[in-house]
Amino acid sequence: MFDWWKSKKPSTKSADQERVGGSHAILEEIRRRVPRYLDDADNGKLIYPACKRALSDLDGDIGSVWDHTRLEAMRYVTMVPSPQFELLTGADRQIEMMNAYLFQRPHDETVIDFTGTATTDFAIAILAGLNWLTHCAQLSGVHPSKQSGTIRNFRRIVTLAHQWWLTEGAGERASQLLDNGEQPPLMFYLIWNDYTQLAKHVAAATVFGSSANRAAKLVALPADLIPRFEAAQDPLELADDAARPR
Repeated sequence: MFDWWKSKKPSTKSADQERVGGSHAILEEIRRRVPRYLDDADNGKLIYPACKRALSDLDGDIGSVWDHTRLEAMRYVTMVPSPQFELLTGADRQIEMMNAYLFQRPHDETVIDFTGTATTDFAIAILAGLNWLTHCAQLSGVHPSKQSGTIRNFRRIVTLAHQWWLTEGAGERASQLLDNGEQPPLMFYLIWNDYTQLAKHVAAATVFGSSANRAAKLVALPADLIPRFEAAQDPLELADDAARPR
């Protein structure tokens, strides 16, 4: 995650990025999917939140739980009224957005009120997404060591990214990274990557339980699912693998 800070080592593009492109395309995909997903949940087509599903439920496989948990967290960003998404994706807006996030006092809400100021509203929405993932982690039984300090850890990531953008030539370096198919520390990528990792912990606890080895014996999961899941960086890498009892 910190390759852009520590070295010039290229970061690996996720399956989602390969499929829909960069930050703008991923964001558009999220905005398209969120209303449809919430509508399916409201109409009882899917168990919501995803962390409450069993393997026998529709989309109870680990890839779907991972993907849908991340989508549930990302929905807050799409809820910002009159959103200026360039605050999340535009190189020339990153210091402004990160200043606003670092200035925002943490809250513990997942039902939120917006202020009408875009930077503040995005900061509120990002925190709400982190709180949602903490809520899902508690529901699914994620080990405390993997869910404690969620907001504090993300603040540290943003602080490092903020320092990166303050260095001379940051804009040019960001353009070079994008041209090479890599990720500069845009606020969108910070959110996306952190939410992806936190949602992965939720999916593991939901499907495998407290002991992956025990769950694999009790339920006829594919023999190689656990190592492939552990190696995956994005839920779409498991899209063709419905981990259901056989």
